[in-house]
Amino acid sequence: MFEQNIYTQLGKVRVVQISKPKRSQKKIRMRPGFRWSLLLTCHACLLTAVTTDNVCPRPPEEEGSELSGGQLFFEPGEEVTLSCKQGYSSQGGSRKIICKKDGEWTERSLKCSLKRCPVPELPQDGKADFNQIVYRGVITYSCNDGYVLVGANSSECLHTGQWSEPTPQCKPVTCGPPPLPPYTKIVYDRPITGDIVQFGFGGTYECLPPMVLFGNRRGTCTADGSWSKAPECKLVMCPVPRVIENGFLSFTELREYGYGEKVKYGCHPTYHLEGPAQVDCKETGKWATLPVCRAPCTVDIQRGRILYKGSKKWIENFTPNQVLHLEEVAVYCLNKQANCGYPVSMQCNDGHMTTPSCYEEPDAATYKMKADSLPSEIKQC
Repeated sequence: MFEQNIYTQLGKVRVVQISKPKRSQKKIRMRPGFRWSLLLTCHACLLTAVTTDNVCPRPPEEEGSELSGGQLFFEPGEEVTLSCKQGYSSQGGSRKIICKKDGEWTERSLKCSLKRCPVPELPQDGKADFNQIVYRGVITYSCNDGYVLVGANSSECLHTGQWSEPTPQCKPVTCGPPPLPPYTKIVYDRPITGDIVQFGFGGTYECLPPMVLFGNRRGTCTADGSWSKAPECKLVMCPVPRVIENGFLSFTELREYGYGEKVKYGCHPTYHLEGPAQVDCKETGKWATLPVCRAPCTVDIQRGRILYKGSKKWIENFTPNQVLHLEEVAVYCLNKQANCGYPVSMQCNDGHMTTPSCYEEPDAATYKMKADSLPSEIKQC
């Protein structure tokens, strides 16, 4: 018996069995052309298409589910089992669907979702950029400035739910010994062992006297593995120090002085030194502000009593008649309405001291004969 089963995708028809007719024992001679015409005619008569039922096409991939195998068409009533694609996992629902008579499949309920990978770890001193952590998601790793990535710079979420690469490390950039120009030294921020330091480590440059530092005092191991630009030490000299008025240089040579060297000043007796007694040569090549010797003052009254440093003194007993710069002395004025006396202070300012206008100097007779009537001696206001 001869038979053939064929499904066509367009017509969805089945081809039924084709039986070969039995041969007669009696041989009939036919012309060759006639014999072939007859055979084709009979073959066409026996070919019958049956279209009572429609077949179902292969279920399409949908929401991560698929059908294994290569079969393209299925008979009505035929049941198939779906599965989740690689990189997807089942979230419930039936895996079975059935081909219906109308050529459609029953509604599928299998739910498949993309597999998730663990939340990625962030490398210390680095970062990880990603949009999602599901199958085929990609993480890109990078390090902060001054750090070098050791390991893969990207990782992909695999169908197994694991990352393709482990989290890389960010290791700090290192620097060798810092450059030391002539006459310089560097004081590190903290003690170190060896000559290799890490990114961000630094120190402070100093110059050996009498050199002066020009440039950045800080030295740092930078992100490219080199030290920041070192400063320069230059020789700076200040001119011969000058002598101040009413003063002198104490044990000082009259010569040029280098940066950082110091000289001392003093004032002649009764003069007050205003400003620092010790002056140093600055990195600009100039001396710091020099002090000034301020002159003393005299109390400009002939008769009367004064108050000086908490003690009352008659002016003729105030010897020497001298008040130092910025010192205060008081004279006594009279409140005529209340008939009482009160002290009024005056201050010495570099040789100048003005007597208060309220002070009335007594005449010689009153001062000699009636001193107890002076404002300094009567009841105080």
